[in-house]
Amino acid sequence: MGIGGPVCKSGGVSVTDAISPELRAGASPLPPADYIGETRRLYDSLGYAGYRWAERPDTPPWAPIAKPLSECRITLIGSGGLYRRGQIAFTTKDDTSIRVIPTDTPSSELRTAHFAYDQTDARTDPNCVYPLDRLRELTDEGFIGGLTPEAYAFMGGIYSIRRLETETAPLLVEQCKAQEPDLVLLVPV
Repeated sequence: MGIGGPVCKSGGVSVTDAISPELRAGASPLPPADYIGETRRLYDSLGYAGYRWAERPDTPPWAPIAKPLSECRITLIGSGGLYRRGQIAFTTKDDTSIRVIPTDTPSSELRTAHFAYDQTDARTDPNCVYPLDRLRELTDEGFIGGLTPEAYAFMGGIYSIRRLETETAPLLVEQCKAQEPDLVLLVPV
């Protein structure tokens, strides 16, 4: 067991073992990130009016998994601004477009373009924000049934909730439905 549960293995090294001691739970001398304050400062610096957080008073719908994970095909969606080499990078303000990434794309072909997080680690190892290699490993191990042929990415720093709801989300839903997944894995950044 690792921190908080089972340990995922990658290349013979457990994920828990691969985490440096200073990054393990409770080991950091730094205070937690002030996400709300940082987001407000970022959007202020970009010239936006005061950021209004989306409120969703209703409980989101829940659908139990209908079959074992080992039989489920998964579609990956990430908000980390990933795109494949040769595709157009995301822009920095309210880019509501998506990128289609074939799931057989090597990680070395993945790039990032996102203004709201430090992309250093993601550019070194895209799996930290878009775990395509890890999902392929889980498929090879038989833990999941497989991946759909396509995965999707968008740049999650979309200021306009209205545009996110009317442009990005419907497009992602349409693309996902076409893949006929059993599950969709959403990886926020």
